[in-house]
Amino acid sequence: MPQMAPLNWSMLYLYTSMILLLTTTLVYYMILNKPLIIKKLIKLPKMKTNWKW
Repeated sequence: MPQMAPLNWSMLYLYTSMILLLTTTLVYYMILNKPLIIKKLIKLPKMKTNWKW
């Protein structure tokens, strides 16, 4: 595959939809299984004051 650009709009739509589905599924999986790590990465100021550990 020397050229990475899609040939027409249908291929571009398929590529973008696949990428969006992959990212959304990964984010959903991470939020379901590891909420503490995501909360630590986001670092909400309201959550910091209420946490005691």
